[in-house]
Amino acid sequence: MRTEGDGIREIMDAGRFLQDRQLVVATDGNLSIRLPGDIILITPSGRSLGEMGPEDLCKIHLDGRVFPGNLLSPSSEMPMHLAAYRARSDIQAVVHAHPPHCIAFSLAGLTLAGCLLPETVLDLGNIRTAEYFAPSSDTGVQIVAKELAFGNAFVLDRHGSLTVGPTLREALFRLERMERAAQITSLAIGLGGKELKNLSRQEIEELLAIKRSKGEIPPEVPGCNDCGACLLPSATCIVPPPGAVSSL
Repeated sequence: MRTEGDGIREIMDAGRFLQDRQLVVATDGNLSIRLPGDIILITPSGRSLGEMGPEDLCKIHLDGRVFPGNLLSPSSEMPMHLAAYRARSDIQAVVHAHPPHCIAFSLAGLTLAGCLLPETVLDLGNIRTAEYFAPSSDTGVQIVAKELAFGNAFVLDRHGSLTVGPTLREALFRLERMERAAQITSLAIGLGGKELKNLSRQEIEELLAIKRSKGEIPPEVPGCNDCGACLLPSATCIVPPPGAVSSL
């Protein structure tokens, strides 16, 4: 069982990880983990994630009450983190970062929802782009809760990314995979790939079979009607048609 001391060490390491890889700069981004008893340990407002001290982290209740004794105020994005934990009991860590390639895709009006890379499909499925909301707004709480019904990693339009996981390490890995997918796709477009080659339905089905064998998708649940990498109904699926990069 994770202790508060374990959580502090994990967040400190994760903050340095994000800054070293330039997935956040200055005082951007925020991290949190769930401790036993639905206690949330979260990074503070206005402090660089790579330069935090153990005393800077904040403890809050799942209902939003702040523990007495915190030296700094919790991140202004605290409501977004709490929305994630309330939406799904399996979520034990939340990472909000500002990966540049993911943000650039949203600025360009492009989505990462296509089924291009097998590793991405296996781990992340359909990378949705959440509709825009002002940072720290109540609207963001509702949007985050909605998006978490579809996956563990998504782009925040013009703002960054949100990834979740059973551990902070896994949430960080999902962020790295999503940003790498954006980098590779951007390179392909830059090389003149106007019509990117999506995985075929047969190839998608092979990947889905792997996910089902691991218990990650119930056997009776089919993929979507467009590419099969996600569980979205076809009416709401934003995967681009084969051979195209769609706009949002």
